[in-house]
Amino acid sequence: MPNDIPTPRLAVLGSPIGHSKSPMLHRAAYRELGLDWQYDAIEVGAGSLAEFVDGLGNDWRGLSLTMPLKREALPLIDDLDRLAQLTNAVNTVLIGSNLGRRTLFGFNTDVPGLVRALGASGVTQATHVTILGAGATGASAMVAAADLGAETVDVVVRNPAKATTLVELGHQLGLVVTVSTLRSIDAPGRISDLVISTLPGGTVLEEQFPTSLRANALLFDVAYSPWPSALAHSWGHAHGTVASGLGLLLHQALIQVRIFVAGDPFEPLPQEDSVLAAMSGALRSGEPVKE
Repeated sequence: MPNDIPTPRLAVLGSPIGHSKSPMLHRAAYRELGLDWQYDAIEVGAGSLAEFVDGLGNDWRGLSLTMPLKREALPLIDDLDRLAQLTNAVNTVLIGSNLGRRTLFGFNTDVPGLVRALGASGVTQATHVTILGAGATGASAMVAAADLGAETVDVVVRNPAKATTLVELGHQLGLVVTVSTLRSIDAPGRISDLVISTLPGGTVLEEQFPTSLRANALLFDVAYSPWPSALAHSWGHAHGTVASGLGLLLHQALIQVRIFVAGDPFEPLPQEDSVLAAMSGALRSGEPVKE
């Protein structure tokens, strides 16, 4: 008897999307799990997400969202997890149904992904954290800083007015939050245990952090293309330690796989260590896993 159950479909959406490494990560995971699932990268620009979702068939199981869709998704979601509510950002959508109606469940896996990636880089706690940028990923970095036990967070932006939402989030989390501009990062009295940059890849800053800070604080740059970033180069000149965004990409994707497979970000996958190793191997190779 022929199997008429369609192959579950998933995709990462965003714009631009051609550089995305999510397909190779997810395909490696599902192959390791023995699941014949399809995962693609699809260009969806700002203002087009609702139309795209309306056109999805019954074979769709989930979506990964990147810029500029992490906040555009919010009005479409039926239910949000705690982290998506805190950050006002969704990067993972689990598609289900209830009484014949499509349901969308939104998650933010960037927060636990960042915490896990920082742990893999040797940072399990930080008292003074600096966050560059105040967008959706900046909000995830703020929650991650709180999870690491931070007391103070300095949000560094071009326009201080754009940091208002992030400041409010920090206060909600019990953090002391200050705001400074990108042109003031060279202030000699600046201190930080950890610097998290959420700036777009290719960003070049006019000023540099103090040499002593770069030498002692880990720079976690969520960008990974082009790499090394200009900021990573400046850390290298001070003999500091740098981690790229590939760690975040890997660990947040693992949690996405948990959601797509089991519907629960806290439910470990069968043989999860092997799945993570397969995903990491695909990322290192830089070659797509054959479908």
